[in-house]
Amino acid sequence: MPSYTRPAKRSLTLCGHRTSVTLEEPFWRAFQVAARIEGVSVNALAARIDATRPQGVGLASAIRVYVLEEALKAPERFAAE
Repeated sequence: MPSYTRPAKRSLTLCGHRTSVTLEEPFWRAFQVAARIEGVSVNALAARIDATRPQGVGLASAIRVYVLEEALKAPERFAAE
């Protein structure tokens, strides 16, 4: 059964600028896993996602979609976390 949590604000620094995203705990944990898999910091991965997201799509939404796509491509990498 999934664990439901309220979204929480997370602080990030993108290209030297502070910002925040509001993510549910499972998405935040999976985002941290994705950054570890990529060998980059959470801030660096967020900056990369930010730079490539379509106009009109919020950063938190772009992060959720990124996490979902990565987990679907390699579920075994995310299952142990």
